[in-house]
Amino acid sequence: MNAPVQTYQINGHSVSSQHFYAAACHPGRAVVVEACAGAGKTWMLVSRIVRALLAGASPEQILAITFTKKAAAEMGERLQEWLAAFVTLPLDRLAAELELRGLNADEARQQAPALQGLYLRLLQHGRPVQIRTFHSWFSALLRAAPLQLLQQLGLPAEYELIEDEARIIPLVWQPFHAAVLRDAQVHADYQALVSTHGRSNARKALENALARRTELALADDAGMLDASVPPFAEFFPEMQGLEQPSNWLLQRESGRTTLLAAAQALGAAQARTFQEKGAELEQAVAASNWDNVWSALFTGKNEPRKFSEKISNLDAVRTAQDAALQVHRAQQQHAAWQHQQRMMRLARLLRQVYADLKRSHGWIDMNDIETTAHVLLQDTSLSGWLQERLDARVRHLLIDEFQDTNPLQWQALHAWLQSYAGASDAPGIFIVGDPKQSIYRFRRAAPEVFDAAKSFVQQGLNGDLLSCDHTRRNAPAVVNAINAVMTAAQAAGDFPGFRPHTTAASADGCVLALPRMERPGKAATQDSETDNPLNGDCNSSDGISSWRNSLTMPQTSPDEQLRLRECRQAAGWLAQWLRAGMPATEILVLARKNDTLAAMQQALAEQGIHAELADKSKLADAPEVQDVVALVDALVSPRHDLSLARALRSPLFGLDEYHLTTIALGVQAAAQAPTSGDGDAATSGRLSWLDWLLAAFDASSPDAQDAGPLPAVAARLRRWQDWLRRLPPHDAIDAIYRDGDVLARYAAATPEASRARVLERLRALPGQALALDGGRYPSAYGWVRALRATTGENAPTPANPNTVRLLTVHGAKGLEAALVLLLNADAEQDRAKSMEILIDWPGHRPCPDQVVFLANGSQPPPSAQTLFDHENRAATREERNAWYVAMTRAGRVLALSAAEPHRPNPASWWRQMQAVSAAHAAPLAEDGSPHLDDALRALAQSVCANDLKKPSQQEQHTAQASPPADALPFLPCASSCGLDTPGTAAHQPPVQSAQSLQAALGEAMHRTLEWHRPGQPLDTQPLRHNLASQYRLTKEQVDTVLQRAQAILQGEGAWAWDAAQLDWQANEVDIAWQGRTLRIDRLVRQKMPGDAPSTWWVLDFKSALDPNAQDTLRNQLADYREAVMRLHPQETVRAAFLTAQGKLVDLS
Repeated sequence: MNAPVQTYQINGHSVSSQHFYAAACHPGRAVVVEACAGAGKTWMLVSRIVRALLAGASPEQILAITFTKKAAAEMGERLQEWLAAFVTLPLDRLAAELELRGLNADEARQQAPALQGLYLRLLQHGRPVQIRTFHSWFSALLRAAPLQLLQQLGLPAEYELIEDEARIIPLVWQPFHAAVLRDAQVHADYQALVSTHGRSNARKALENALARRTELALADDAGMLDASVPPFAEFFPEMQGLEQPSNWLLQRESGRTTLLAAAQALGAAQARTFQEKGAELEQAVAASNWDNVWSALFTGKNEPRKFSEKISNLDAVRTAQDAALQVHRAQQQHAAWQHQQRMMRLARLLRQVYADLKRSHGWIDMNDIETTAHVLLQDTSLSGWLQERLDARVRHLLIDEFQDTNPLQWQALHAWLQSYAGASDAPGIFIVGDPKQSIYRFRRAAPEVFDAAKSFVQQGLNGDLLSCDHTRRNAPAVVNAINAVMTAAQAAGDFPGFRPHTTAASADGCVLALPRMERPGKAATQDSETDNPLNGDCNSSDGISSWRNSLTMPQTSPDEQLRLRECRQAAGWLAQWLRAGMPATEILVLARKNDTLAAMQQALAEQGIHAELADKSKLADAPEVQDVVALVDALVSPRHDLSLARALRSPLFGLDEYHLTTIALGVQAAAQAPTSGDGDAATSGRLSWLDWLLAAFDASSPDAQDAGPLPAVAARLRRWQDWLRRLPPHDAIDAIYRDGDVLARYAAATPEASRARVLERLRALPGQALALDGGRYPSAYGWVRALRATTGENAPTPANPNTVRLLTVHGAKGLEAALVLLLNADAEQDRAKSMEILIDWPGHRPCPDQVVFLANGSQPPPSAQTLFDHENRAATREERNAWYVAMTRAGRVLALSAAEPHRPNPASWWRQMQAVSAAHAAPLAEDGSPHLDDALRALAQSVCANDLKKPSQQEQHTAQASPPADALPFLPCASSCGLDTPGTAAHQPPVQSAQSLQAALGEAMHRTLEWHRPGQPLDTQPLRHNLASQYRLTKEQVDTVLQRAQAILQGEGAWAWDAAQLDWQANEVDIAWQGRTLRIDRLVRQKMPGDAPSTWWVLDFKSALDPNAQDTLRNQLADYREAVMRLHPQETVRAAFLTAQGKLVDLS
């Protein structure tokens, strides 16, 4: 598809692609670039860095800011790969590269030699380009802040940065409630909040206040918090002087007259129901009972009663209803004002208690960093001093994904940049983003900030506004669907500012809809529940109540069953794509929520497909980790029988219910036996399972032979308990892993589809003992208590090149795949939320203009109606943005899957696609299930993992000297030198420096030996693929790695992989030693001839020719050996290098 001229614009005027990229990449210009998904925004940013370096900027004078550590790392890698590749290119190719980045032909030829030497220049300079996240840059500012400023802000001089505040927020509630009890006014506020809205909603309101503490503090300091919800008399001036809004009708003569006139009109009606309401109204006025007045005139849904037109004085009734409605609105305002006042006082106290908590522990959080940066940068003289302290003056500022910026971050930047307004020495500014991809309002991101930045750059810095609506990611069929859906949303007023997209991709694609899973009727639902073995506790058709084992069979609701049916249909369809040749890595499954993805993961596992759910679950929440923690808990707290039962039933021991019953009966019998006065724990008092096991099956127990596995279990528990008492938690857990062969046990008990994830989490647990709160828990007891009291770190996600990715739409930001499947596309509309906080913070304002504590999400107070409507429009826009992000992830195939909702949602993704006929029904098999026809199978086979939805290599090479106006300037050398095209990773392994290449080869050799299993071939295609992709190696380099590994396996140390000569072996063994974590490449215990004791060998793989000649390596190996000797003081421990030449260099 050819891009029309309006695809590229500068300040609203159409330009050619050459002019567009010349403006975007010019290092001295101030520009804001608004570019669609797949337009190559990061390519432009990194190209501008290259141009700035060529123009003479020092690396430290360039500051590039993005929003995640991952994005920052990828940006830095891309810059390094480009610079390394430029070294090897001939000058004419380098000139072509520079022309793509905005230089004319003469300038490009002149600058080509400098570009070739740029990498060496940076290496010699010794300081890198600053590529940071907002928080890391703000943290650097904080470290340079004067002590007086930290004291002024109530921050500690020596602090620990808390990146995940979720682990410390639970600690605030106890001191907060204690503080509430000490303050009579706040205590009354808290009681009123709980009695009015309930304890759960009260907690929710306080949690939201704590989450938005920065906005609340700024608004409070500016006096906006109190003014955001005025008293009812200010908003309804006619009610001035009244204590209650109802008094306007019940205590004023004119008001009572209005109500009594309506009562008289209703009483004179012929309809009996009208007469009854008239009498009810008259009695209510006489009793000054407002609730009865309201019920006489309005329904239970607060809608005016529809009295007949035949009432003689209907106008009197309508007048009374209008007046009552005005009072009702005033009452809403009064209730909202009371709620606002209560929450203001409670939130102030909560912020103070939270600040005191952080100060007492020496903690600061991300909000503190942003606030401090704002204060530092808003003062001109202070920010100038700050730049000196940072040892650099930023001359080039580049910000990626600017649509994710929150108002405070922008205010901090603006406070600094506004000093350059109208100045000739302003730094080069490059801001790039896409408001259509703003989906992080829950993280305080505000699209209005993008508009404020555009206005400032254009008016304050005389900069330019650039826009690009040309993607290179999506096939024409996908782009057509995007245009159809978003244009319709724009026409409906839900997606303003959308401009139709064009694409440089020409490959075939399609947009498909799988059959929607319909909701069964009521009778069918009842039948399915009766027949479903998972719901065996419901009555069966014959009237006999069937039984469900609640310990092994989870109860599932009809909605869960429907969701699983949808996922199973989708999983079966994806299995056909995989069989047809589609790489698993090119399939991306998206959903709004993780529970849908969890069901999809189960459905894919049933198909034998490995799928990774990249969720944010905590390591401590993983079931296999909880098994180990339960074991440790039982051993250090012997009366925790439930913990021990869990450990015994788990793969750690694998005992069945018979053996658990044996233990329970043994404990019961021992407890009932007569005891003597000197009885021990096993024979007196309350017995624990652990006490009974250790006493009943000691070394001299006569019943040991008849007790099955219990004696061995008892011996192992006794040994492990001793280790937990003597060793640090990390060392003890590591020893338990080795002694109990924990990883192998879980590998055998776990289905292949989830085995890698389970093992990765188990491997991460010992490290958690060192990482948790700085490793300040010397005992296993303290570690278990601390682990259960905090949220801990996220569970690791293992890298698997043959995995289908499962992500939420938010998690998929920045990703792409050939096939994208959207689950639950016909979801119900979200219900109105309660106890929310509405915030109006225009991007150009230093603080919020209005902050409203909203108790009822469906009934805002009259004073907040405008803000409430604005929030609803913003939420609708963000939903459209999420839909746009989801659609634009798809390169070739976009597919929708759905189940019928309880309540139809006209705005669902499914119905939007239906409304514009943008999706075709997926082909169906004879049984009605979706299947692949010949065209789809051909499409699957055409997708290659290394050449996906990109212009052909020929198209790239023909664009070297002067790219066509309708094409993004792809790097012509992508296939030959490792450079990547805009917005995507390199096709081939990048050119590496000699030093980095040797490091990669050495690490790859270590990983090969770690993965190798004795008796299995070393050189396999999956291994080659993993090495090439993970370490970016060429085929020849992979050959070198395998040759070195083979030399070790077949050399002088070959015995170290011979199971017949070993009684213990492990790779990558972590040991804590003198405050450090040592990782031993291979640790084995070699059997010795005759009765001689076994010998431990610490083996270190080295690709160096003579590692013994290097003091650093020799000392490192000596530390390894000494650490093992400490664990096994009575045994012989030897150490040796295993070299890539097959030599065993013994250092013992």
